[in-house]
Amino acid sequence: MHTKKIKKYIKKIREILFFNSLNNFLTILLIFTIFLLSLQSFSWFIFNSKWSVVTTNIPLFAFGTFPESQRWRPITWIISLLLISVLSIIPPKWKWLRKNLLIAWIGMIPLGIFLLYGGLGLQSVMSRNFGGLTLTILLTICSSIFALPIGIGLAFCRQSSLFVVKKLSSIYIDSMRAVPLIAVLFFGQLLIPLFLPLGLEIDRVWRAIFAFTLFVSAYIAEDIRGGLQAIPNTQIESAKSLGLNQLQIIRFILIPQSLQIALPALTNQAIGLFQNTSLMSILGLVELLGIGRSILANPKFIGQYIEVYIWLASVYWIICTILALMAKYLEKRLKIA
Repeated sequence: MHTKKIKKYIKKIREILFFNSLNNFLTILLIFTIFLLSLQSFSWFIFNSKWSVVTTNIPLFAFGTFPESQRWRPITWIISLLLISVLSIIPPKWKWLRKNLLIAWIGMIPLGIFLLYGGLGLQSVMSRNFGGLTLTILLTICSSIFALPIGIGLAFCRQSSLFVVKKLSSIYIDSMRAVPLIAVLFFGQLLIPLFLPLGLEIDRVWRAIFAFTLFVSAYIAEDIRGGLQAIPNTQIESAKSLGLNQLQIIRFILIPQSLQIALPALTNQAIGLFQNTSLMSILGLVELLGIGRSILANPKFIGQYIEVYIWLASVYWIICTILALMAKYLEKRLKIA
């Protein structure tokens, strides 16, 4: 049985890659080029690269300048996130645990804030000590969870029958989509403190989360609105005939189905947000990319940028892949449901 399948695949490959003499030549040339590039890359990777720039700075990449004696706190938080990610991709057998995964994800925010900032018996740590992967994950998770309900609310406001509500939400969404993210981040970091009363100060991490939330919520609103428009009106009419009021229709029909339809687009937003946190290195927050740049500024590691950026690309790729796998599993689960 397996032999037949293998022969079938080989036949398909021959039909696609070796269709005629020109195809044969191009295929062989491409294979030879890939082989040479792979050989050269492998040779550099094993014999010429200097990975000490990565191995000696793993704690910096992971935690920034977080106090060494307190690094168990971000480690605990990151392990908790990995555990929930695994449970989201590979569903647990216990039904109660599957049902409460969303609550567990939301609970990661207060847990992360408590472990990172301290208090209630833990040593207090200033946000300027946050950095590396820990800061990148904090910015991504907080911004995503705050932006999602705001985006859902904006999507419904944009479809509201009230002219003022509809117009204001449209102006907000269109304005945010017309402004580059870096401008919003500059606004959050440099201009917000000017509008605050004397004596009131918001630290830079939360100003960044606020800016990311404002920006991403506008894009989420459009994704959700697309999902809402894909729901047939017959479902709403059927719900009304069954006696459901407007809030029940929104809660049980519109929101679940619009989220299901918009899930691929929302996944793109989450992955894009994770990658866009690298812009904060321009504004002085030393997240993952910022740590890499600060390490390359060290005279000891000057010129080793290839190793650093390959390492950073690998970390981004792994985490983005995990997000994509989680979304893929959730999409399948929603289709089954």
